[in-house]
Parts: sequence; structure tokens; C-alpha cells
Amino acid sequence: MYQEPRYLPAGDRALAVELGNAISPEINRAVRNLLMAIEERSIDGVFDLVPSYRSLLVHYDPLVISLSHLEEELASLQTAASEGTAAEPRIVHIPTLYGGEVGPDLDYVAQHNGLSSEEVVSIHSGTDYLVYMLGFSPGFPYLGGMSERIETPRLDTPRTVIPAGSVGIAEKQTGVYPTATPGGWQLIGRTPLIFFDPAREPPSLVEPGDYIRFVPIGEDQYSHIVRQVEEETYQVITEAAG
Repeated sequence: MYQEPRYLPAGDRALAVELGNAISPEINRAVRNLLMAIEERSIDGVFDLVPSYRSLLVHYDPLVISLSHLEEELASLQTAASEGTAAEPRIVHIPTLYGGEVGPDLDYVAQHNGLSSEEVVSIHSGTDYLVYMLGFSPGFPYLGGMSERIETPRLDTPRTVIPAGSVGIAEKQTGVYPTATPGGWQLIGRTPLIFFDPAREPPSLVEPGDYIRFVPIGEDQYSHIVRQVEEETYQVITEAAG
């Protein structure tokens, strides 16, 4: 983590605040603390905040606040941000059907790593993954903490359409496709939960700072949860992170 933040103009309406040069829970927590401090201050002219692994992009109106004034305001928040505490993290349970038609690359991931498919599922579902940020497509969670034992390269040729809810692996990362999009990740399963719904508040199922826990389920349970989600009766299971 940097001793002092780096302020980098991003065009004439945004300022990137870099807090470190590594992907780590500590730096990411500092990013979220700074975001919370800015929201509490309600700086005139600031209209959007976009957190990432190690920085925060601050969108502002230059007709309301100058770049130099914005930097002064942000610098004055550093003490509050460093002493602040982001919201208590929660673990969001994500029921996941592994393999078969919904996880066509599970066997390849196992073969690539010299494991059985059952071992891949056990390893993948045996970790709570920190949601560092959302991006790529609305609601797509960038997760940290996947075991190197199941690292697998991306597909040589991306698929033109990956169904919403698909759970995949690409290199050192795992994630969930919130909407149907093209993609090149190795698909190992699918969740029946809706990760992004613009009509919902908040629209994203998970937020930066949350943890995701993939919970293996069978086909019957998957179908049952699909019906509950459609009927809007499914209750997402969460718990406080230790």
C-alpha cells in the first residue's frame, strides 16, 4: 500500500486515486473505506465513484469543482478513510450445479490439473471468495482466493454466448457470468440465482467487500430453486464473515 495516494487525472471529468500497486484484501479494503468516506462527505460536484482492485475512480463535474480543489478534498479525507471501517462483510451462498450440460468444461479442468471432477468441485466450493470489484459486464464479480490447484487457461476460441449464471475459471480467477454474453472462461457449473437485475435494488446480488461461497447442489435442487427464483420466493442465504 502506498504511504500517500497517487492522484491521476483520467480525462477532464474523472480522477483516479491509486492506493497501492498490488491485488490484496488490505488495499481493496482501503479503497472501500475511501469510497465510504467520500459518500459521507457528499462533495459537491462528485457524481459517481467506481472502485477497482487498488484504486477508486472519482467522476466529477469540472464546472462545479476544480481538479485541484477535488484533490484537496480527497486528501483531507485520508485520515477518516484510514481510520474508517467498511461495512461488515457478509458471505453470500451461491447454490451451484456443477458439470454436465451446465458445466461442460469441468472434466477438462480436472484433466488439466491431474484431478478428478469431484476434487475440482470440492476445491472450488471449499473457499470463500472476496468480491474485489464488479466489472466487465454489469454485476460481474471479480473474485480473489481461488486455489492454484485448479488454475486453467482460457478457451482457445471463446464461446459466442455463455448463459447467465454460468460459473467459470480463467487462469487464476473464477467468476459468475451475470448475463448472457460471449466469453472464453472454462465453464464448470451454473447457479440458478440472478446476479444482476436492473429492476432490483440494489441491482447486483453481491457488492465489493462481500464474500461468495459456492454451494454444490443436485439437478432436482437446481430446478426447485429456478422455480423459486421465477416466483420471487427464493431467499438468498447470507452469513456474517468471521
